[in-house]
Amino acid sequence: MVKKIFFLAFFIVLVGCKSTYKTQGFSKKDIPLKPNYNNEKNWAVLPNSSFGELKEFTSKEIDTLQADVFYVYPTLNTENDDLRWNVPVEDIEQQNKVLNKAVLFQASAFATSGKLYVPYYRQAHLRSYKMLENGGDKALLLAYSDVKKAFEVYLKNYNKGRPIIIASHSQGSTHAKFLLRDFFDNKPLQEKLIAAYIVGTVLKSDLFSTLKPMTKPNEIGGFVGWNTFKKGNYPKKRDVYKGSVTTNPITWDDAKTTELYEHKGFLYSNKKIYKNVLKIEITDGLVWSTNPKFPMRFFMSFMKNYHVGDINLFWQDIRENAELRTKTWLAENK
Repeated sequence: MVKKIFFLAFFIVLVGCKSTYKTQGFSKKDIPLKPNYNNEKNWAVLPNSSFGELKEFTSKEIDTLQADVFYVYPTLNTENDDLRWNVPVEDIEQQNKVLNKAVLFQASAFATSGKLYVPYYRQAHLRSYKMLENGGDKALLLAYSDVKKAFEVYLKNYNKGRPIIIASHSQGSTHAKFLLRDFFDNKPLQEKLIAAYIVGTVLKSDLFSTLKPMTKPNEIGGFVGWNTFKKGNYPKKRDVYKGSVTTNPITWDDAKTTELYEHKGFLYSNKKIYKNVLKIEITDGLVWSTNPKFPMRFFMSFMKNYHVGDINLFWQDIRENAELRTKTWLAENK
């Protein structure tokens, strides 16, 4: 039941997205090969293997970073005619999406706060959330089993007692919630948690027993999260969002509104950062954003749900906040 609740919380975010899929029954014989995370090829990013474009946003002194970032990427296999429930980690098209979309425009925000670890995993197809009873739950649990195993290997082979940031978006946040429950909540590893950025899913404040929402920009040891919509627009099932954790991703406190001058920067697909281009309002469990004032704003004017931009709309804000929380943790744990 708990697992179903975690999955349904993310399904709500997807209401209104594509809903007609070709499909086939979930079968064990179609499950892709299990990845071995002791093999570096099954990691999209390790500190010693960052790809070229990511290096533009990575600390120039990576060896001096004293924390780690474990990032779980969002749903990238969404095509209607893709019959696979789970995508193999060796799928080249999927790997390119992970690196050139998720890592470059999301995980990069954390690359100056800690050494970045991003495992490939047998991600569940988008339709899994809408077909939980018909194979979707199995596909999502399979995906999480990879994330969990990757984290276990990370702890054994790489962590060496360093503090940790957990970062995720969309489906990645479904898995990150399980990860926090299984490894951090009311467990010794919680002491090593700098912060968890669990973005693009519905979060209730009582989701965990000892991990709590953070309401100050320098607070550590808890979690933050939000869901972004264009100002004036609501999801179809808006009541589900009411009362959910909705962090202000610009001020990181209880402020319900912001002004243009407070926005630190939006990373667009041209890899340029545009600052002071949007204002937000916290309402009914949502972050309402104005249409960003930047040269390509026309292309966003037709969008109502800014889910795909949950992180890169606030890329520089997240970057500076993750740095602040990391410095705070290190100062308090000398």
